[in-house]
Amino acid sequence: MVAREDNLAQIFMARAKRHARKPCLRFKEDGLWSHSTYADVGEQVQRVALGLIALGLERGDRVALLSENRPEWAISDLAVLSAGGVQACIYSTNTPEQVGYIIRDCGARICLVSNNNQLQKVLRVKNTLPSLEQIVIFDPIQDITDRDPLVISMAQLCDIGRDKGDPAQLKHRIDSITPDDTATLIYTSGTTGMPKGVMLSHYNIISNVEAVMKVMDIGSSDVALSCLPLSHSFERTASHFSVLYAGASVAYIEGLDALAANMEEINPTVMVAVPRIFEKMHARILDDVHGLGRTAASLFVWALGIGREKAERELAGMRVPAVLRAKHELARRLVFSRIAERYGNRLRYFVSGGAPLAPEIAEFFWAIGIKLYEGYGLTETSPIVSANCPDAIKLGTVGRPLPGVEVRIADDGEIQVRGPNVMLGYFGHPQCSTEIFDPAGWLATGDIGLLDDDGFLRITDRKKDIIITASGKNIAPQNIENLLLMEKSIEQVNIVGDARKYLTAVIVPDFTEIDRWSKEQHLRFTSREETVKHPAVISLIAEAVDRVNGNLVKFETIKKFVLSSSEFSQENNMLTPTQKVRRKEVNQHFRDEIEQMYAE
Repeated sequence: MVAREDNLAQIFMARAKRHARKPCLRFKEDGLWSHSTYADVGEQVQRVALGLIALGLERGDRVALLSENRPEWAISDLAVLSAGGVQACIYSTNTPEQVGYIIRDCGARICLVSNNNQLQKVLRVKNTLPSLEQIVIFDPIQDITDRDPLVISMAQLCDIGRDKGDPAQLKHRIDSITPDDTATLIYTSGTTGMPKGVMLSHYNIISNVEAVMKVMDIGSSDVALSCLPLSHSFERTASHFSVLYAGASVAYIEGLDALAANMEEINPTVMVAVPRIFEKMHARILDDVHGLGRTAASLFVWALGIGREKAERELAGMRVPAVLRAKHELARRLVFSRIAERYGNRLRYFVSGGAPLAPEIAEFFWAIGIKLYEGYGLTETSPIVSANCPDAIKLGTVGRPLPGVEVRIADDGEIQVRGPNVMLGYFGHPQCSTEIFDPAGWLATGDIGLLDDDGFLRITDRKKDIIITASGKNIAPQNIENLLLMEKSIEQVNIVGDARKYLTAVIVPDFTEIDRWSKEQHLRFTSREETVKHPAVISLIAEAVDRVNGNLVKFETIKKFVLSSSEFSQENNMLTPTQKVRRKEVNQHFRDEIEQMYAE
């Protein structure tokens, strides 16, 4: 009798039996790489799930998970799902206030944390969390400096499950989960800036995974390198659920600083990442080449030209002439093979998502012989909507819609999506859920784009103001701007950072306040142009920015800013009649200054 695979827990348990002896999760411990087999992970998932049920977790209860990428993240996620719970993801970089907001909003009864640092975030806001009954920490309890009655270790949780748990009850829980049951809440910032929990069902995720399997080549022999936070919907679907579905193994990097070293050590076959990581790889390759001297650099330029010519022909479906094939083989042996060694000789392809990928970066990797596929999606779509793939690729686009996923372009150019991967709605925000869907079930993405004659989707603009950095971080600029506007020295602000590696800002000082302050400082300015260029004024604004940055997560902080001597107004077309900043116009007006802030 074939086991049912109607939910994510059943799928994993089936894989744990089918691939029992295969490596499942790989991790570095005491300087050495180790692994847990599928059977090992299956047993650990059951122990944690039994412990959660013994603590009183009921079907549909929310469990918050606050951790960096590590095996316990995956085990906890699968255990919560197996117990019939709903996992609420929290980024490990979130502040205590942001952690508290998510726990309160979803009403989590249990919070799983990785270490003492994450534990302290929860304890700091514990008194504001009426639903929270238990905190479980992955690290040994004896390493915790501040004891709290709510806190137990993962080992203690497993002991509770062993002593009080009932395996038959766990099997019943798993079998009773329906495809339409909510599996997870992934919090994302909306246009209002308030984080909302995207409710994804078991079937939402399963349908997306199965669609990916139809277009991407991934099997049980693959080794994926996990480098994005597992709280990111792209990483969770592509490097967690899809890898486990295929019976492949996943290795967790030690940190982004160790990515290059870990790639050489693990020798992965596939990896998904955001554009910023590929940008850094691109820069590192060029830096290394230039460091080898003029002759080596000239050889690289020659090889790159050969690689580009071959890649262009192959991507266009054209025949590669014998002479070009011979030249490329020489370029591969002399140049490209050495680059391949750095990323592992088994690497079959990269996948980029989470933010727009610069076409020149994609072209570069294809030219050096590394396949780089770009896709598109939203947290609300589980997340993948479309993707370039081995059988259908067009650089500069985000590919064709996945099988079963419908995409259409509205009259105003907005991309709309419908399919089994589209979310159930926003947790606790029915009105917001209603607003984002039309009566026929089409989800408004907030992105502007077009479908070409071959069915490839191209993203051309963003309808909403949400900033997506080159690292794939979703940031609501209004939140940060409102904090800056509370500083008395700042009158207006426009944050920049879409598809960039960090945030910058165009700031209009409050000249009335500056005039008052300057008199106290015995400073005199003859014009506003002189005012915004004076080091003392720049320092004053910098202090205000630093105060705001102190209350933000690192990726939300303003790294650089430029001061404007003129206010945003309707007259200069930088304000709407309702006094809203016209971001495009501001960015265009300060184009040179903005580019200077991002110049290397």
